[in-house]
Amino acid sequence: MESISLLLGEALSPYQVTLTPRGLQGECLVTLKNGSGAIVVEREFNRAQLSDKRQLTDVVDGLHRDILIAEGRLEPCVIAALRNVARDKHPVL
Repeated sequence: MESISLLLGEALSPYQVTLTPRGLQGECLVTLKNGSGAIVVEREFNRAQLSDKRQLTDVVDGLHRDILIAEGRLEPCVIAALRNVARDKHPVL
């Protein structure tokens, strides 16, 4: 778990990353704090998501998105619009 914390810390720098075990099913609470110690993002993940390389990449991408939203640099409606454009370009059969 410490190596995952280090990987997340590197990927999400300059934010301080804290992983806290939580729940009976192996959940972990990921907390991101800014330089002044204020919580910017706090999300719960299944430990399996943090152990698998592909899923860990998705976790980091999601946390980056959440940071942008929390800091007001990205509006949730923009994400929805981008998803709609992507879906229109690649319809599901």
